[in-house]
Amino acid sequence: MYAIIGGSGLAKLSALQHTRRQVMRTPYGEPSGALTYGELGSREVVFLARHGYGHTIAPHEINYRANIWALKQIGVQGVFAVATVGGVRLELGPGTLVVPDQIIDYTHSRKSTFFEGADARVTHIDFTLPYSARLREMLLAAARAAGEPVVDGATYACTQGPRLETAAEIERIARDGGDIVGMTGMPEAALAREAGLEYAALGVVVNHAAGRGASQKEIKLEDLESVMKQTVTRAVRILEQALRSAA
Repeated sequence: MYAIIGGSGLAKLSALQHTRRQVMRTPYGEPSGALTYGELGSREVVFLARHGYGHTIAPHEINYRANIWALKQIGVQGVFAVATVGGVRLELGPGTLVVPDQIIDYTHSRKSTFFEGADARVTHIDFTLPYSARLREMLLAAARAAGEPVVDGATYACTQGPRLETAAEIERIARDGGDIVGMTGMPEAALAREAGLEYAALGVVVNHAAGRGASQKEIKLEDLESVMKQTVTRAVRILEQALRSAA
């Protein structure tokens, strides 16, 4: 069974059929919400809304540890994460779908490891390639099969939020090699690696990042909703195809 973590624009996975919910308790507190089981692409899948089902949890307040721990406990074999992002590279404009292959972490003060506390051993993980190659290929192959164009490879820059970035911060991210910018990619990806879960992301570009393209002077938040809705629909189509083709 695979899990889907939905971000902004995907607080509910309406395409799920025959759903049931499970409330989880974890040593790290409450997950973002109940786990929703159902069928997508004729496969059983579990869905979790990262920001809560009412979209009430800000990026820096998400209990990433509880979310990942809960998914690990129910025995999922891999996690597909959907996240809305801004395009730092000019060609990654609104409506683009991206399967990133690298991360730069600009967050701070988030609980970012399971290995802490007086009795915990110091534990390091290899994070050279932060995303699962197998799950990334599943997404790319599914996009091809569904006829949905996606960008193969990008560096996801994860910022603290909840405010959007300044134009100067985006310039810095661009110099650092960031291609897209969001607020939820970390520590989610690292915690999945610590938990031994395969993890891949599908980025939904809803705007040019601050100071770029149509966002040269400002980001008009009221314009993001329609782009988000249309592009998330395409993302779900890819996920459905990936699950249908999964071994």
